[in-house]
Amino acid sequence: MKFTHYKLGHVAGGTVVEVTIKGSAANVRLMDSSNFNSYKARRSHRYLGGLAKKSPVRLSVPRSGTWHVAVDLQGLQGTVQSGIRVIPVAALKPLPPINTTSLRDIPSLVRNVLPDHASVGDPVDDRVFDVFISHTSEDKAKVVRPLATALREAGLSVWYDEFELQIGDSLRRKIDKGLANSRFGVVVFSPAFFGRGWPEYELDGLVTRTVEGGQILLPIWHNVTKREVMDHSPSLVDRVARSTATHTIEEIAAEIVDVIQNPAEK
Repeated sequence: MKFTHYKLGHVAGGTVVEVTIKGSAANVRLMDSSNFNSYKARRSHRYLGGLAKKSPVRLSVPRSGTWHVAVDLQGLQGTVQSGIRVIPVAALKPLPPINTTSLRDIPSLVRNVLPDHASVGDPVDDRVFDVFISHTSEDKAKVVRPLATALREAGLSVWYDEFELQIGDSLRRKIDKGLANSRFGVVVFSPAFFGRGWPEYELDGLVTRTVEGGQILLPIWHNVTKREVMDHSPSLVDRVARSTATHTIEEIAAEIVDVIQNPAEK
């Protein structure tokens, strides 16, 4: 009998074993050492799991000890590839809720900036923007465009690509100038944001401006969990943020307008 064996070693009870399969359906079995030996010898054995038609498969270790996972095609046809991830108990504990502290309690969010003068050969542009919005194109329609429009209609100067970029512009140069000349940064986190080139570049630029632990950007979470944000940007997960699950775009825009037009004492 052919099977793929994963020896987990000693794991604590409550640990979750996540098995991914690609290809055909397969049998996924989580067994302690005694039952695994019986399985190899084709004797009667007990296991957790069974026929897996969807991926991933998550199995919880019932008690501390040495455990094994076997993936096989016994009684099935086709081919299958598999992988495994062990998720410790600590990682399964719920994270505290999103930090919704008032923006007015974070004076470092609004920076006093001097215009970044144009390089040789560039047209002179000494504008200072109130808000810089970093995002990915997938979030324009539902989040970013309505937010940028609401901020501009409230009288703020907004660096948003649809407002600022023209055919022939150097994208990197325009982004760098927008980052340098903006008083307030907004980053829209979504499943589409992480791992994308320009949004990550903008985020890096905003984060590098953080000094002495002060918060200089407002994350807006859109269709993401705190766990997903932690996996990609752990340094930002506990920062004050807003979520489209709990706040409307109009409410978020109103808070930003208030804190920029009426900045707290520093």
